[in-house]
Amino acid sequence: MDVEHAGYSTYRIRYHMVFVVKYRKQMLLKKVPFEYFKKIIIGIGERYWFKFDAIGVEEDHFHIVVGAAPRYSPSRVMQIIKSITAKKIFEDYPDIKEFLWGGNFWSAGGHIDTVSEFGGLEKIKKYVEEQGRNKGQLTLATFV
Repeated sequence: MDVEHAGYSTYRIRYHMVFVVKYRKQMLLKKVPFEYFKKIIIGIGERYWFKFDAIGVEEDHFHIVVGAAPRYSPSRVMQIIKSITAKKIFEDYPDIKEFLWGGNFWSAGGHIDTVSEFGGLEKIKKYVEEQGRNKGQLTLATFV
């Protein structure tokens, strides 16, 4: 994972997000082609400077791995992606709105994980402990 630059900061932030179709309808790949999702995602990435590393679509839910600048909270990233994909899908596939009883495309909420190239908590603690010239200069607190 590369270090990204924004304004006066650098960052390396990635999220794994999962969105679920309203009512868990088994319809994504049947009604909306995968390439269409990919096209929308590329457009979102260009507009908001998000970096998409992976996209996965199943019949009733959607997985992405996305990087975003720290100015965007994870929930804001999710909101942007969900709102734009829903709007575009309803515009280009109007029969889906009827299939979902005229409501929203995505269920409320979703799932977000942070992703790191360094691994789990223990690896991060070890990495932080190894920084600096003197191992005694850094004090770590364990939060339970």
